[in-house]
Amino acid sequence: MRVPQPYDDIPGTTVFDAERSRQGYHLNQFCMSLMKPENRAAFKANEAECLKAWPMSEEQRQRVLARDWNGMIALGGNIYFLAKLFSADGKSFQHVAAIMTGSTQEAYAQMMLNGGRNPDGNRSLSEWKNRG
Repeated sequence: MRVPQPYDDIPGTTVFDAERSRQGYHLNQFCMSLMKPENRAAFKANEAECLKAWPMSEEQRQRVLARDWNGMIALGGNIYFLAKLFSADGKSFQHVAAIMTGSTQEAYAQMMLNGGRNPDGNRSLSEWKNRG
């Protein structure tokens, strides 16, 4: 069970800390394995069967199969490792970031061209409340 951290209250943000790194180790190593063409081919041939070879949790496996990017991050996935998975699917960072934020790719791209999301309301809630 995860030990609560002071930074867990940042809306829409999952901090990749040491605990999440340990939790997601096998998930992230699986993603890294997709850098090899033979591993991508084996995964594409039978995703569920391929995932059985990795000692990740059943919940992590299900999130991979569902391509639940936010779910994988919550279970210790790191976006830079997950990039190997969405690249194997032929998807871009922009495409996946749009999905993760509940946006369309076009709206997400425009938001980024306009300077990114407004930080107001996207900071640590406890820090925000303590600003005098």
